[in-house]
Amino acid sequence: MSEQQRTAKRERVAVTSGDVLEGQVTRLRELFPEVFVEGKIDFEKLKVTLGAAADSGPGRFHFSWAGKDDAVSLLQTPSAGTLVPCPEESINFETTANVFIDGDNLEVLKLLFKPYFGRVKLIYIDPPYNTGQDFVYPDNYADPLKTYLQITGQADAEGNLLTSNPETSGRYHSTWLSMMYPRLFLARQLLREDGLISVSIDDHEIHHLRILMNEIFGEENFIATCVWQKRYSRENRGIIGDVHDYIVFYARDIEVLAKVRNLLPMDEENEAVYKNPNNDPKGRWRGIPMTAQGFRPNQMYKIVTPTGVEHDPPAGRCWSMLEPEFMKLKEAGRIWFGADGNGQPNVIRYLSEVEGLVPWTWWPHEEAGHTDEAKKEIYGLFGKEEAFDTPKPVRLMKRIIEIGTKNDQNELVLDFFAGSSTLAQAVLELNHENGGDRKFILVQLPEPTGSKELATIAEIGKQRIRTVIRNLNEDSSSKLDLAGKKQTEDLGFKAFKLASPNILQWNQDEERDPEAYGQKLALFNDPLVAGWKPENVIWEVALREGFSLNTRFTARDLANGNKIYDVTDPDTGQRFMICLDDKILADLSKHCELSLEALFVCRDIALDDSAAANLALQCRLKTI
Repeated sequence: MSEQQRTAKRERVAVTSGDVLEGQVTRLRELFPEVFVEGKIDFEKLKVTLGAAADSGPGRFHFSWAGKDDAVSLLQTPSAGTLVPCPEESINFETTANVFIDGDNLEVLKLLFKPYFGRVKLIYIDPPYNTGQDFVYPDNYADPLKTYLQITGQADAEGNLLTSNPETSGRYHSTWLSMMYPRLFLARQLLREDGLISVSIDDHEIHHLRILMNEIFGEENFIATCVWQKRYSRENRGIIGDVHDYIVFYARDIEVLAKVRNLLPMDEENEAVYKNPNNDPKGRWRGIPMTAQGFRPNQMYKIVTPTGVEHDPPAGRCWSMLEPEFMKLKEAGRIWFGADGNGQPNVIRYLSEVEGLVPWTWWPHEEAGHTDEAKKEIYGLFGKEEAFDTPKPVRLMKRIIEIGTKNDQNELVLDFFAGSSTLAQAVLELNHENGGDRKFILVQLPEPTGSKELATIAEIGKQRIRTVIRNLNEDSSSKLDLAGKKQTEDLGFKAFKLASPNILQWNQDEERDPEAYGQKLALFNDPLVAGWKPENVIWEVALREGFSLNTRFTARDLANGNKIYDVTDPDTGQRFMICLDDKILADLSKHCELSLEALFVCRDIALDDSAAANLALQCRLKTI
């Protein structure tokens, strides 16, 4: 291979987030390679391949709304933004794996798409309910990052960008659906195969949300709609009082999730039904009636009690097991015929054998908390309610976390409508209570609050996390002895902010002015923005390469004068080296461990032809 060919191996660092459409096409190619002709999808061939599953007739069921095509286009538009680290707003930035991000959640989800694809165990979101007054994210289909920068005062803006979605709007429901569709679509991509998503909602959009989630997650992956009693006192307003919200649950793959389901811990009320009337040495137990609905001839046998009383199955029912299985249980002393020995058979189930409770769809306030409790929790942290009318209680979040995650599997929880960070508090407290190791990523738009002290909802969320961490650090009495655990308790979080990229994109000018074009071209000799910081550039490159926000990097000053940063993602084991010096010296490879598999990143302007050719021979070379 010639030197010119080797030099041609040099790649450019991506200037946008992962392409969702490209990812979908790649997975389609893996499933159905035969439907690709000259690199393009042959849709007629795809229909034939799917056979009866393909139905494009005019009478087929489909869900659409005004603006859906724009929402799909927005979803398929990669983000040009980046995440800037904010160590000064964080706690234990260098060591923690918990993350809080200020930013438009759609742009952030696009940035997380590549590094977190298929890695999140549980997603919980509490989106705007579309009541007519609440804020709906103002998505700009042409330039979503520009809209966000205007909202947050990072760019000039005209007009009021933060608007409500009144019911008088001609696209009242459509606007909400267009906001939710791309965010839920990306959320599905981030979930693990055994992942779970839960969405809080009320009667305004519950019907549309279910149809939307059926389309994105598949109707077969619907689990349940739980009813949470958010109020405990009666109101006499309106025609029928509103005392509940819904929480909708979907699986990424319900068959996979069913194999690893989580049960809720036993409580005093449920434990109370387990007694020991016969002083059984195995402890407390309860009797389970040994009948089942229906008629099965091989389960219609006669049972004789120890006192000689004969029992047939009740009318319309049969015994719940075959006779040989019943006899085994009877011989083992696992059948109860009542205190007098005359009753119908009950199977003995010991309390010690019960792993937990299957959650029900009815969540009363006594079990899952209520909004008044949630307001008091915020007041206890801040001394005031801090602009939240209907916050969620920590007990509700803990129940969802217990359903969706295991305590000691280092599982990741995501909330991209974070609000006041109730989910973060629940994760931290649960971990603290039982030695768990769950991690969280929270995303919140810095929506103004009107307060001088905590100017945005994002600031409220971060301050809540800091306060909770401080309280847990001070709580020595309830803190477990974690000696022997592989890792210590993670009482920290790292803060990031969505921002303009450090690596400029080339945008085609509408006006073909030769002089302006030449000036712009000259700027792209080095596409890094003025005043760039090494750590910001490194984080941007890491995200583009699919590295998580748990990435670490350290600097090395080489003997030849170049400075190298070693970048490692402990979650995946990925690593690369990056040099941001103005010039890569010719003898760099003598002082830097390179291999054909190693990724080395540097500025294009720092390479002459000789250095570029040498590096291309020794490693995977990407340039900025």
